[in-house]
Amino acid sequence: MAMKEPVLLKRVGKMTDSTSVDEYITYGGFAALQKAVSMDREDILGELDTALLRGRGGAAYPLGRKWRHLYGSTDTPKYIVCNADEGEPGTFKDKLLLEKDPLSIIEGMLIAGYVFGSNDGYIYIRGEYRHIQAVFHQAVSNALAAGYLGNKIMGIDGFDFHLHIVSGGGAYVCGENSALLNSVEGKTGRPRVKPPHLADVGLYLKPTLVNNVESFACVPAVINMGGEAFLQLGTKDGGGTKLICLSGHIKNRGIYEIPLGTPLDEILYSEEYGGGTSTGRPIKFCHFGGQSGPIGTSGQIKGCLYDYGDFWSHKLAVGSGAIVVMDDSVSVVDYITSVMEFFVHESCGKCTPCRLGTTRLLELLQNLQHHKGRPGDLERLEKMLEHITYLSACGLGQSVSVSVNSALAGYRDEFEACIS
Repeated sequence: MAMKEPVLLKRVGKMTDSTSVDEYITYGGFAALQKAVSMDREDILGELDTALLRGRGGAAYPLGRKWRHLYGSTDTPKYIVCNADEGEPGTFKDKLLLEKDPLSIIEGMLIAGYVFGSNDGYIYIRGEYRHIQAVFHQAVSNALAAGYLGNKIMGIDGFDFHLHIVSGGGAYVCGENSALLNSVEGKTGRPRVKPPHLADVGLYLKPTLVNNVESFACVPAVINMGGEAFLQLGTKDGGGTKLICLSGHIKNRGIYEIPLGTPLDEILYSEEYGGGTSTGRPIKFCHFGGQSGPIGTSGQIKGCLYDYGDFWSHKLAVGSGAIVVMDDSVSVVDYITSVMEFFVHESCGKCTPCRLGTTRLLELLQNLQHHKGRPGDLERLEKMLEHITYLSACGLGQSVSVSVNSALAGYRDEFEACIS
């Protein structure tokens, strides 16, 4: 199911200067913005609804529905925020867009600014992406000089949009949208209680749209080709193409753009994509969507399509687009213990269930890892996971159980073998 031509990566590797407005325009840049400003705002929202563009940050919430929520808010000002805090292990596709096609993200944010009458946008870039922040600063400067940012954009009265770049401080939890907004405001990056939703009470307590880098980059493609054509690139459960990140024991590590609905076997084994394992050993499991995503056994993923609906039916998730491949030399218990170490390190400490719960989980897993488990430990593990999931304040604690429960479901015998 190879792509005829890339959609999101069509400029990557072709432009000599990714920040050049002239080169961007040569390769079709800002055509969507030109088209959007000639359209009725309701028609733009309609195209996004038809496209069924699901948020590419991990939650898979329909972008059109999120935009309509903000559109219906009467409070002003409205803010546009791009979440570029790509801290999910195994995920590095936003990094590519930020560095190699930053103006596509700016164009997507500009279209949002036009739709909502927003004068200010913010992009929160991961602190570790220092070099890329410099690239994006240059792209913003070039867009401003060319009249695509600032006041009276493209000579249109009332179309003013200023883009502000904010650097993250290295906290994984700031990938959660409300924690990100707190960080932008100069507060501690900890999540807010919801509701109220960010579309109603977001940045500076005003209506706010927060979308992922890849999501904003998709918006110009939807406007250019139309919502129906974008939908046809994918499936009925989600339109368009998806950037995926292959890493781990996979031969051809890297970023690939695939049509949603591509067979997972093709992604993992064909030379066009993964090419099988780098070790020559069989695939044991894949971890999908980052540390907070589910683990899929070799049997579970066989015959599966890389599609939101098909993944959900197999108890998997597309998430951020990460696919970490592990061969049969890897102990699932060791792997899950390392995942829990990550969650303990990244917990913001705001709520007790996550702060202490992840620590107790790690201690129990470490006992199992060293074959010092006791009878009843797996039941205690499952009960703690349930409590942490339902009592934690934000998505970090609420998703801790996903990888562990999926590992238990697929490889319980390995955990049981660690009980003395």
